[in-house]
Amino acid sequence: MQFLSAANPKPTNPPQAQQRAVTTVEHGDDRVDEYAWLRDREDPGVIEHLQAENDYCKAVMAPTEALQETLFGEIKARIQETDMSLPTLKGPWAYLTRTEEGKQYGMHVRRPREQSNDESADQLLLDENAAAEGHEFFALGTFEPSPDHSLIAWAKDVDGSEQYDLAFLVADQTSAKATDPAAPEVLVGTSPGVAWSASSQAIFYTTLDEQMRPDRVWRHQLGTDQESDIEVFVEPDDRFFVSVSTTSTDEYIMVTLSSQITTEAHVLRATDADDPLARFELFAPRSEGIEYGIDHHRAADGTERFFVVSNHESAGFRLYVTPNPSSPTSWVDVGLHPSSSEAYPPKLDGFDVFSRHLVLSERVDALERMRIVGLDEHGSVGSVRSMEFPEPVYSIWSNGNAEFDTHTYRFGYTSPVTPPTVFSEDLATGERKLLKQQPVLNGFVSDDYRCSRFWATARDGETIPVSLVYHRTTQLDGTAPLVLYGYGSYEISIDPTFSTMRLSILDRGVIFAIAHIRGGGERGRRWYLDGKFLKKRTTFHDFVDVADSLATQGICDGARIVARGGSAGGLLMGAAMNDRPDLWAGVVAEVPFVDVVTTMLDDTLPLTAIEHDEWGDPGDPEYYAYMKSYSPFDNVTAQAYPNVLATGGLNDPRVGYWEPAKWVARLRDRSTGDGVVLLKTELGAGHGGPTGRYAGWRDEAFVLAFVLKALGITK
Repeated sequence: MQFLSAANPKPTNPPQAQQRAVTTVEHGDDRVDEYAWLRDREDPGVIEHLQAENDYCKAVMAPTEALQETLFGEIKARIQETDMSLPTLKGPWAYLTRTEEGKQYGMHVRRPREQSNDESADQLLLDENAAAEGHEFFALGTFEPSPDHSLIAWAKDVDGSEQYDLAFLVADQTSAKATDPAAPEVLVGTSPGVAWSASSQAIFYTTLDEQMRPDRVWRHQLGTDQESDIEVFVEPDDRFFVSVSTTSTDEYIMVTLSSQITTEAHVLRATDADDPLARFELFAPRSEGIEYGIDHHRAADGTERFFVVSNHESAGFRLYVTPNPSSPTSWVDVGLHPSSSEAYPPKLDGFDVFSRHLVLSERVDALERMRIVGLDEHGSVGSVRSMEFPEPVYSIWSNGNAEFDTHTYRFGYTSPVTPPTVFSEDLATGERKLLKQQPVLNGFVSDDYRCSRFWATARDGETIPVSLVYHRTTQLDGTAPLVLYGYGSYEISIDPTFSTMRLSILDRGVIFAIAHIRGGGERGRRWYLDGKFLKKRTTFHDFVDVADSLATQGICDGARIVARGGSAGGLLMGAAMNDRPDLWAGVVAEVPFVDVVTTMLDDTLPLTAIEHDEWGDPGDPEYYAYMKSYSPFDNVTAQAYPNVLATGGLNDPRVGYWEPAKWVARLRDRSTGDGVVLLKTELGAGHGGPTGRYAGWRDEAFVLAFVLKALGITK
C-alpha cells in the first residue's frame, strides 16, 4: 500500500546522505560502509543531515497533522491528569507521587503514616517540574529516603545520556517541603541505585567507565566532597555491570556484579557501613553461566538466613536457603519447583521476602504466576498456594512493598482490557482487596474490548504464543488490519498490558497483537536460549511466521499488517523486513539496533563487551558470518521495501543515533519500491525518546498517525 499517492505527492525530495565508502576486512570478508561518516557527531554535516531528515519527516507527515491532534486529544481525554498514587508505607511515613493537570512531571510527597489518606498533611519532597526547568530532557533516576527519613537522595539526567547527578534534600518533618542542604553536595557521573548506611550518614553509589558501564562502587560520607569518596569496589571485567542495593530487611547492603549469563554478589551489614574501612564479603564466587539472586531473612525467633534463586542445578532456577554466604554446594534446595506439562520448562523469575512469607514469581506455560509460601517462626518453609487470576492473558507485579515485617502483599494487575489495578492480599488468609484502578475517562468501558491467546505455528513446528486485543465490534474474519509488536531478546518478556493510548487504534478497528517469540523469556530459559547466539534467526522467523499465521488463518487482513518494535526489537523489525518485505504495510523501528556487525566489532562503544554474551563475539569467524547473515544494515538489498518510520536519539548510549540514520540512508538508496522511509531523531534525548508525559503523548500520537496512514486509515 502506498503511503503517498497522487493526491498526496512527496512534498520534498528525501535527504540524500553523502556516500563516502569505507571498506573494512574481517576474517577475509570485505564490508563496505558508505555511511560510516554519520558516526562523527562533531562533523557539522551530521547534525545538518539529521535536521534535514527531521524536516523531511515532518513534511511527509504534514497531511496527518489533523489526525495527530485528534489522537493526542483522545489520549489526553482518557487520562485523569490530576491524580495521586497509593501511599508506600515505610517506617513513620507514607510516600506518594502526585500529578497535576498541565504539568509534565510528577511531584513526590510524604505524609505521617497515621495520616496516609490525608492530603492536607503532605510535605513536598521533590517537584520534578521545577527540577526539569530549562532542560529539554529530564529523567529521575534515584529517589531514596535515608533510614532515619531525614534526607532524600535523588538523581537526575538532563540530556538522555544516562549519566546522573546525585544530590540530597533535607526532609525536616517540621517543614512543609524538603530543602537543599546549606552546602549542597552533588555527586556527578553516577548510575541509578544507592544504598544508605544504617546511621544515614554514608551512602554507597556507582559510577560509569568510558564505555558507560557501571563499574565502581563508592562510599560517600555526608558533608564531604566527592573527591574524598572511598572506592570500595571496582570490576575490571568489562562484561559485568555493577549495582548496589539493600536487602528486604535493610540489614545488608549488596553489591551485585552481573553479565548476561553470570552473577556474583558481595554483602556488608548496614550497621558496619559507617566504618570507612569495612569490607564487603563475597557471597558466592562467580562461575561462568551461573546466575543467582539473594535476599536476607530474619525469622521471628531471630534466626538469620539468605534465600537464593539460582540456575546452578536447573535451567528453570530453584530456590535455596543458606545461613550465611557460601558456595552453591552448601545451599539447601527448598524443593518448591514449579511443575508444568510444557515442553519448555517453567522458570522461577524471582521472589519477595517478608518476615512470615515468600512470594515467588514464575513463568509457567507463557503466563505469569505468583505462589505464596508460608514461613514458620524459625523461617522454615510451610504452606504453599497459588494466586488465581481470571483473564486468559495478563501481567502481574509487586507494587509498593517497602516493609519486611508485614502480612499484607500489594501487587499490580493488568490485562490488555483491564487498566492497571492495585490489590492488597492478606498473605495468611488470601483475602484480596481492590485498592486502586487507573482511571480511564471519556466513556471507556472494559467490556467493549476483548483479549485472547492465539497459538501460531512456526516453520519448525513450534507453537508461538500470541496475545491479541481488539474492539468487540472488530471481527476476526480476515478483514481487520493488524499491528504486530515484537522484541525477542535478552530473555525479556513482553507481557500483555493495558494501554490508554492503544485504545485509539482499537476503536478504529485495528487488532493489536504481541508475538511472544523465542529469544524472550515468556516460556522460560529454554525459550530464550532457542533464540540467541547461533539460533538468533529463529527469533526473526518466529515473528514472520506469526504474521503469516494470523493472516492465513483468517484472523487479520494479510495486506494490512504493521510491525512495531524498538531497540533489540528494532533489530527484529529490520531482519523481518529484509526477509519478507512484502508482508508489511508499514514498519515502526524505534531506536533500532540494526548495524549489528559494526557495533559488535567496536569495543570502544558502550555495552559492546557485555553484549557478547547475548549475540556472540564477531571476533570468532563463525559468529561473524552468522551475525552478518542477519544484520539488517548489511542485508539491505535491491527489493521493494514497505513504509518505514525509524527513530533515534542523539544522546542515546545504548543504540547509537547513526544506526537508524545509516540504515534509512541505505534503504532509500537500494529500495526498488515506492514505500516511504522516514527518520525522526530526537536531538536532545536518548534511548527512551522525549520525556514529560505530554511530550510522550504527542510522540505516540505521531507514531500512531504513521501506523494508521500505513494501514489506509485517515481519520
